[in-house]
Amino acid sequence: MGGPSAEREVSLSSGTACAAALRGEGFEVTEVDAGRDLCAALTDLKPDAILNCLHGRWGEDGCVQGLLEWMGLPYSHSGVLASALAMDKQRSKAAFASVGLPTLDSIIASSADVRARHVMAPPYVVKPNNEGSSVGVYLVHEGANGPPKLSADMPEQVMVEAFAPGRELTTTVLGDRALTVTDILTDSWYDYDAKYKPGGSRHVVPAELPPEIFDLCMDYALRAHTVLGCRGVSRTDFRWDETRGADGLILLETNTQPGMTETSLTPEQAQACGMSFGQLCAWMVEDASCHR
Repeated sequence: MGGPSAEREVSLSSGTACAAALRGEGFEVTEVDAGRDLCAALTDLKPDAILNCLHGRWGEDGCVQGLLEWMGLPYSHSGVLASALAMDKQRSKAAFASVGLPTLDSIIASSADVRARHVMAPPYVVKPNNEGSSVGVYLVHEGANGPPKLSADMPEQVMVEAFAPGRELTTTVLGDRALTVTDILTDSWYDYDAKYKPGGSRHVVPAELPPEIFDLCMDYALRAHTVLGCRGVSRTDFRWDETRGADGLILLETNTQPGMTETSLTPEQAQACGMSFGQLCAWMVEDASCHR
Protein backbone atom coordinates (compact mmCIF):
# COMPACT_ATOMS: atom_id res chain seq x y z
CA MET A 1 0.00 0.00 0.00
CA GLY A 2 1.06 3.65 -0.14
CA GLY A 3 3.69 3.95 -2.85
CA PRO A 4 4.92 7.11 -4.60
CA SER A 5 1.96 7.90 -6.91
CA ALA A 6 -0.42 10.86 -6.77
CA GLU A 7 -2.92 8.49 -5.12
CA ARG A 8 -0.67 7.57 -2.20
CA GLU A 9 -3.02 8.76 0.56
CA VAL A 10 -6.00 6.86 -0.83
CA SER A 11 -3.83 3.75 -1.18
CA LEU A 12 -2.79 3.98 2.47
CA SER A 13 -6.46 4.20 3.45
CA SER A 14 -7.31 1.19 1.26
CA GLY A 15 -4.43 -0.84 2.67
CA THR A 16 -5.24 -0.04 6.29
CA ALA A 17 -8.91 -0.97 5.80
CA CYS A 18 -8.11 -4.23 4.00
CA ALA A 19 -5.49 -5.25 6.58
CA ALA A 20 -8.00 -4.79 9.41
CA ALA A 21 -10.66 -6.73 7.50
CA LEU A 22 -8.28 -9.61 6.74
CA ARG A 23 -7.20 -9.87 10.36
CA GLY A 24 -10.88 -10.16 11.20
CA GLU A 25 -11.05 -13.12 8.80
CA GLY A 26 -8.14 -14.85 10.55
CA PHE A 27 -5.27 -13.94 8.22
CA GLU A 28 -1.80 -12.99 9.43
CA VAL A 29 -1.19 -9.61 7.79
CA THR A 30 1.87 -7.38 7.38
CA GLU A 31 1.33 -3.88 6.01
CA VAL A 32 4.06 -2.75 3.62
CA ASP A 33 4.41 0.88 2.49
CA ALA A 34 5.86 0.34 -0.98
CA GLY A 35 9.12 2.25 -1.41
CA ARG A 36 12.33 1.76 -3.37
CA ASP A 37 13.25 -1.06 -0.98
CA LEU A 38 10.09 -3.05 -1.85
CA CYS A 39 11.97 -5.99 -3.34
CA ALA A 40 14.20 -6.32 -0.27
CA ALA A 41 11.24 -5.95 2.09
CA LEU A 42 9.30 -8.72 0.34
CA THR A 43 12.38 -10.94 0.21
CA ASP A 44 12.67 -10.65 3.99
CA LEU A 45 8.94 -11.19 4.59
CA LYS A 46 8.49 -14.21 2.30
CA PRO A 47 4.69 -13.73 2.15
CA ASP A 48 2.29 -16.44 0.98
CA ALA A 49 0.34 -13.88 -1.06
CA ILE A 50 0.18 -10.15 -1.81
CA LEU A 51 -3.02 -8.13 -1.60
CA ASN A 52 -2.19 -5.22 -3.89
CA CYS A 53 -3.81 -2.05 -2.50
CA LEU A 54 -1.64 0.34 -4.52
CA HIS A 55 -3.41 2.89 -6.73
CA GLY A 56 -2.07 4.94 -9.62
CA ARG A 57 1.29 4.73 -11.38
CA TRP A 58 3.76 1.96 -10.47
CA GLY A 59 1.12 0.06 -8.49
CA GLU A 60 -1.67 -0.12 -11.04
CA ASP A 61 0.12 0.07 -14.39
CA GLY A 62 1.96 -3.26 -14.55
CA CYS A 63 5.16 -2.14 -12.81
CA VAL A 64 4.71 -3.77 -9.40
CA GLN A 65 2.96 -6.69 -11.08
CA GLY A 66 6.12 -7.35 -13.11
CA LEU A 67 8.23 -7.23 -9.93
CA LEU A 68 5.95 -9.73 -8.19
CA GLU A 69 6.00 -12.04 -11.22
CA TRP A 70 9.83 -11.87 -11.23
CA MET A 71 9.88 -12.76 -7.54
CA GLY A 72 7.33 -15.56 -7.95
CA LEU A 73 4.95 -14.06 -5.37
CA PRO A 74 1.20 -14.66 -5.87
CA TYR A 75 -0.70 -11.35 -6.02
CA SER A 76 -4.24 -10.06 -6.40
CA HIS A 77 -5.99 -8.17 -9.18
CA SER A 78 -4.85 -7.97 -12.80
CA GLY A 79 -1.53 -9.00 -14.30
CA VAL A 80 1.15 -7.02 -16.12
CA LEU A 81 -0.46 -6.58 -19.54
CA ALA A 82 -4.04 -5.94 -18.39
CA SER A 83 -2.84 -3.46 -15.75
CA ALA A 84 -0.71 -1.53 -18.25
CA LEU A 85 -3.45 -1.54 -20.87
CA ALA A 86 -6.21 -0.38 -18.53
CA MET A 87 -4.03 2.37 -17.06
CA ASP A 88 -3.37 3.84 -20.52
CA LYS A 89 -6.76 5.41 -21.21
CA GLN A 90 -6.22 5.89 -24.94
CA ARG A 91 -5.02 2.33 -25.58
CA SER A 92 -7.77 0.82 -23.44
CA LYS A 93 -10.30 2.75 -25.53
CA ALA A 94 -8.90 1.09 -28.63
CA ALA A 95 -9.42 -2.29 -26.97
CA PHE A 96 -13.00 -1.36 -26.04
CA ALA A 97 -13.74 -0.18 -29.57
CA SER A 98 -12.45 -3.49 -30.97
CA VAL A 99 -15.39 -5.31 -29.34
CA GLY A 100 -17.96 -2.62 -30.06
CA LEU A 101 -18.10 -0.92 -26.65
CA PRO A 102 -19.15 2.77 -26.81
CA THR A 103 -16.49 5.33 -25.86
CA LEU A 104 -15.96 9.07 -26.25
CA ASP A 105 -13.86 10.84 -28.87
CA SER A 106 -10.48 11.85 -27.46
CA ILE A 107 -6.98 12.89 -28.47
CA ILE A 108 -3.56 12.94 -26.83
CA ALA A 109 -2.11 16.46 -26.82
CA SER A 110 0.79 18.29 -25.25
CA SER A 111 0.01 20.23 -22.08
CA ALA A 112 1.56 23.30 -23.72
CA ASP A 113 -0.94 23.14 -26.61
CA VAL A 114 -3.86 22.58 -24.21
CA ARG A 115 -2.84 25.65 -22.18
CA ALA A 116 -2.47 27.74 -25.34
CA ARG A 117 -5.72 27.01 -27.19
CA HIS A 118 -8.84 24.89 -27.40
CA VAL A 119 -7.56 21.70 -29.01
CA MET A 120 -11.16 20.42 -29.09
CA ALA A 121 -14.45 22.28 -29.24
CA PRO A 122 -15.85 22.75 -25.68
CA PRO A 123 -17.23 21.15 -23.63
CA TYR A 124 -14.34 18.77 -23.01
CA VAL A 125 -12.32 17.20 -20.19
CA VAL A 126 -8.55 17.25 -19.76
CA LYS A 127 -6.84 14.57 -17.65
CA PRO A 128 -3.60 12.61 -17.40
CA ASN A 129 -3.61 9.58 -19.68
CA ASN A 130 -2.30 7.31 -16.93
CA GLU A 131 -3.62 8.37 -13.53
CA GLY A 132 -6.88 7.56 -11.76
CA SER A 133 -9.15 8.83 -8.98
CA SER A 134 -9.94 12.02 -10.92
CA VAL A 135 -6.40 13.28 -10.20
CA GLY A 136 -5.66 16.37 -12.30
CA VAL A 137 -9.02 16.49 -14.13
CA TYR A 138 -10.14 19.76 -15.74
CA LEU A 139 -13.65 20.31 -17.10
CA VAL A 140 -13.90 23.00 -19.80
CA HIS A 141 -17.49 24.15 -20.12
CA GLU A 142 -19.30 25.02 -23.31
CA GLY A 143 -18.73 28.69 -24.12
CA ALA A 144 -15.50 28.86 -22.10
CA ASN A 145 -13.56 32.00 -23.05
CA GLY A 146 -10.15 30.41 -22.92
CA PRO A 147 -8.31 27.12 -22.54
CA PRO A 148 -7.80 25.56 -19.10
CA LYS A 149 -5.00 26.71 -16.84
CA LEU A 150 -3.35 23.34 -16.22
CA SER A 151 -1.18 23.08 -13.12
CA ALA A 152 2.59 22.82 -13.54
CA ASP A 153 2.61 19.21 -12.30
CA MET A 154 0.43 17.91 -15.14
CA PRO A 155 2.34 15.54 -17.45
CA GLU A 156 3.72 16.76 -20.78
CA GLN A 157 1.12 14.70 -22.65
CA VAL A 158 -2.54 14.67 -21.57
CA MET A 159 -5.82 13.23 -22.80
CA VAL A 160 -8.46 15.65 -24.09
CA GLU A 161 -11.85 13.97 -24.21
CA ALA A 162 -15.30 15.09 -25.30
CA PHE A 163 -17.55 15.74 -22.29
CA ALA A 164 -20.43 13.32 -21.80
CA PRO A 165 -23.42 14.75 -19.91
CA GLY A 166 -25.62 12.60 -17.74
CA ARG A 167 -25.60 10.31 -14.73
CA GLU A 168 -22.48 8.71 -13.28
CA LEU A 169 -22.82 4.90 -13.11
CA THR A 170 -20.36 2.15 -12.20
CA THR A 171 -20.24 -1.66 -12.14
CA THR A 172 -17.80 -4.00 -10.39
CA VAL A 173 -16.69 -7.31 -11.89
CA LEU A 174 -15.62 -10.01 -9.46
CA GLY A 175 -13.89 -12.90 -11.19
CA ASP A 176 -16.21 -13.76 -14.05
CA ARG A 177 -19.41 -12.02 -12.95
CA ALA A 178 -20.69 -8.46 -12.79
CA LEU A 179 -22.05 -7.56 -9.35
CA THR A 180 -24.50 -4.68 -9.70
CA VAL A 181 -24.79 -1.03 -10.79
CA THR A 182 -24.32 2.05 -8.58
CA ASP A 183 -25.78 5.46 -9.40
CA ILE A 184 -23.38 8.13 -8.04
CA LEU A 185 -25.09 11.36 -7.02
CA THR A 186 -23.03 14.50 -6.48
CA ASP A 187 -23.73 18.21 -6.32
CA SER A 188 -21.35 18.88 -9.21
CA TRP A 189 -18.34 17.10 -10.75
CA TYR A 190 -17.41 13.61 -9.45
CA ASP A 191 -13.90 14.72 -8.50
CA TYR A 192 -11.29 13.47 -6.02
CA ASP A 193 -13.09 14.96 -2.99
CA ALA A 194 -16.43 13.56 -4.10
CA LYS A 195 -14.86 10.11 -4.36
CA TYR A 196 -13.02 9.99 -1.06
CA LYS A 197 -14.39 12.49 1.45
CA PRO A 198 -17.34 11.38 3.61
CA GLY A 199 -20.48 12.99 2.25
CA GLY A 200 -18.77 13.91 -1.02
CA SER A 201 -21.22 11.78 -2.96
CA ARG A 202 -24.30 9.62 -2.40
CA HIS A 203 -24.54 6.12 -3.83
CA VAL A 204 -27.75 4.36 -4.86
CA VAL A 205 -27.06 0.60 -4.86
CA PRO A 206 -28.53 -1.02 -6.85
CA ALA A 207 -29.16 1.88 -9.20
CA GLU A 208 -32.76 2.69 -10.04
CA LEU A 209 -32.53 2.39 -13.80
CA PRO A 210 -34.57 1.05 -16.71
CA PRO A 211 -33.82 -2.71 -16.92
CA GLU A 212 -32.23 -2.27 -20.37
CA ILE A 213 -29.68 0.26 -19.07
CA PHE A 214 -28.94 -1.75 -15.92
CA ASP A 215 -28.33 -4.88 -18.01
CA LEU A 216 -26.15 -2.98 -20.48
CA CYS A 217 -23.93 -1.70 -17.65
CA MET A 218 -23.48 -5.26 -16.40
CA ASP A 219 -22.76 -6.54 -19.92
CA TYR A 220 -20.38 -3.73 -20.87
CA ALA A 221 -18.42 -4.03 -17.60
CA LEU A 222 -17.90 -7.76 -18.07
CA ARG A 223 -16.92 -7.32 -21.72
CA ALA A 224 -14.46 -4.55 -20.79
CA HIS A 225 -12.94 -6.75 -18.04
CA THR A 226 -12.58 -9.59 -20.56
CA VAL A 227 -11.14 -7.66 -23.52
CA LEU A 228 -8.48 -6.04 -21.30
CA GLY A 229 -7.60 -9.45 -19.81
CA CYS A 230 -8.39 -8.37 -16.24
CA ARG A 231 -8.27 -10.78 -13.32
CA GLY A 232 -9.77 -10.62 -9.83
CA VAL A 233 -11.68 -7.38 -9.28
CA SER A 234 -12.20 -4.50 -11.69
CA ARG A 235 -14.67 -1.60 -11.83
CA THR A 236 -15.95 0.08 -14.97
CA ASP A 237 -17.34 3.63 -14.99
CA PHE A 238 -20.07 4.98 -17.27
CA ARG A 239 -21.96 8.12 -18.16
CA TRP A 240 -25.61 7.83 -19.14
CA ASP A 241 -27.56 10.57 -20.90
CA GLU A 242 -31.09 9.35 -20.18
CA THR A 243 -32.55 11.57 -22.92
CA ARG A 244 -30.87 9.27 -25.47
CA GLY A 245 -31.82 5.89 -24.04
CA ALA A 246 -29.37 3.06 -24.68
CA ASP A 247 -27.43 5.26 -27.15
CA GLY A 248 -26.64 7.62 -24.26
CA LEU A 249 -24.67 5.00 -22.26
CA ILE A 250 -20.91 5.59 -22.65
CA LEU A 251 -18.04 3.60 -21.14
CA LEU A 252 -15.47 5.94 -19.58
CA GLU A 253 -12.76 3.64 -18.21
CA THR A 254 -11.99 0.42 -16.33
CA ASN A 255 -10.13 0.50 -13.01
CA THR A 256 -8.04 -2.58 -12.24
CA GLN A 257 -7.33 -1.44 -8.65
CA PRO A 258 -10.66 -0.04 -7.38
CA GLY A 259 -10.61 1.90 -4.12
CA MET A 260 -11.11 -0.15 -0.96
CA THR A 261 -11.86 2.60 1.57
CA GLU A 262 -15.01 2.87 3.67
CA THR A 263 -16.61 5.15 1.09
CA SER A 264 -15.50 3.08 -1.91
CA LEU A 265 -17.87 1.73 -4.50
CA THR A 266 -16.65 -1.84 -4.91
CA PRO A 267 -17.09 -2.89 -1.24
CA GLU A 268 -20.58 -1.34 -1.33
CA GLN A 269 -21.50 -3.38 -4.37
CA ALA A 270 -20.14 -6.57 -2.84
CA GLN A 271 -22.16 -5.92 0.31
CA ALA A 272 -25.30 -5.36 -1.79
CA CYS A 273 -24.69 -8.84 -3.21
CA GLY A 274 -24.34 -10.41 0.25
CA MET A 275 -20.54 -10.35 0.57
CA SER A 276 -19.05 -8.58 3.60
CA PHE A 277 -15.95 -6.41 3.33
CA GLY A 278 -13.92 -9.11 5.07
CA GLN A 279 -15.22 -11.78 2.72
CA LEU A 280 -14.36 -9.61 -0.29
CA CYS A 281 -10.78 -9.09 0.93
CA ALA A 282 -10.45 -12.81 1.68
CA TRP A 283 -11.72 -13.66 -1.81
CA MET A 284 -9.04 -11.43 -3.37
CA VAL A 285 -6.27 -13.04 -1.30
CA GLU A 286 -7.47 -16.54 -2.09
CA ASP A 287 -7.67 -15.63 -5.79
CA ALA A 288 -4.02 -14.44 -5.78
CA SER A 289 -1.62 -16.11 -8.23
CA CYS A 290 1.30 -15.54 -10.54
CA HIS A 291 1.06 -15.55 -14.36
CA ARG A 292 -2.04 -13.37 -14.25
